[in-house]
This record gives sequence, structure tokens and C-alpha cells, in this order.
Amino acid sequence: MTDHVHDLRSVREATDRLLTAAAKLDNAALAGESHLPGWTRGHILAHLARNADALVNVLEGRPMYESGEARDADIERDAGRPLVEQLEDVRNSADRFQAVAEVPQDWSRTVELRNGVTDLAANVPFRRLVEVELHHVDLNIGYGLDDLPEEFTGREIAFLADRWAGRPEVPATALTATDGRTWRTGTAGDPVVSVSGPAAGLLAWLAGRGDKGASLTTAGGALPALPAL
Repeated sequence: MTDHVHDLRSVREATDRLLTAAAKLDNAALAGESHLPGWTRGHILAHLARNADALVNVLEGRPMYESGEARDADIERDAGRPLVEQLEDVRNSADRFQAVAEVPQDWSRTVELRNGVTDLAANVPFRRLVEVELHHVDLNIGYGLDDLPEEFTGREIAFLADRWAGRPEVPATALTATDGRTWRTGTAGDPVVSVSGPAAGLLAWLAGRGDKGASLTTAGGALPALPAL
């Protein structure tokens, strides 16, 4: 069962790590390329701030974003701000999210995210943790997939494996990390493809990041192509 209190603590710790690292940048570096095509580091920070506010909306029963176009416009609007403004916005929006998430509420209720996706309220803190941790990697400032906490990596692999479970375009696939942890994804039935390697490599492939499979070994077929996140 998801422990939202534990996840909220992890969100705060991950946010502090990201802010400490990003504070070492300057305005020129902020305009540099991130690991996400078409986005600067400024786009990443702007997105993190607006995502925190969007998840406040979710917890308070409002639409996550006014629209997809408004979401994109807000990120583009805020991407070019000076570093001090970016850091303050990420910090303040993170504080707003924490404050709303710490209010006693029914964590077993169903909430609506983007594009009609629904989830339990108790899972929202972990979804925020995913945003903070993966986008810290995306900032391209020396924090890599290998630096992610082991617990987080395992849970995110499980989440993404479940996301691709039952997808007809993804064959039944067994996943094995070098530390012995296992998962499965793709269509139902006995796995026809086995994928093994370091947990960070599995996460990179599932999330469309990093080496995207270069560190993995497959048996029974080629490394499955996954839909875009």
C-alpha cells in the first residue's frame, strides 16, 4: 500500500537536492540544453513549478491544467526567467504542494489528472516525486539515473512496467535487474522476451531516457520499442 506520508518526505528531500544543485548554475547555464529535446534547463524548472501548482489543483478537486495549450504556454512564458526567480518559484510552489498535501483528507479517493487519467489521491505524492527526480536528471547538471535512490528506481520501474502492461504493441517481457529484482510488462502470457541489466538501465529504457537500452541484454527477441510517455 502506498505510504503518502513517506512519499511526501521523499518529495521534500528530492526537491532540496534539486534546488541545491540548481543554485550552482548561472543565468547562462540556465539557457543551456537539458536532456529533453527542445527544452532548456529553464524549461525544466518552469515545468517543475507549474506541475506543483497543477497537483495542488488535483488534490483540491480542480482540473489539473486549464488546457494542454495553457500548460505549454505557461512553461514557455516562465522558461527564460533569471535563475533567482526560477529557484524561488520552484521552492514556493513546492511549499504550496506540501502544505495542501499535509492537510487531513481522504487519501483513498479517486482524483483526475491530465487527459482523463485517474488515480488514488494517495499516489499523487509519488507522482510528484517522479517529476522531481527524473527532471533533476533531465537538467543535465551531473545528476544521473545511477544517482537516483534505489527505492525510487524500483518503484518507478514497477510503475512504468505496469503502464505498458497489456499494451498489444509491447510483447510479453520479463525484466530482471542485476541486483535480482524482477518485473514484467507487455501483453499477457508467458514472456517471450527477457531484458536484463542494471536497474538504472531498465529505468532509462522504460522512461525513454539515458542510454535507452544500451546497457541492457535481451533474449528471445530484440529490445521492445515502447510507446512515448
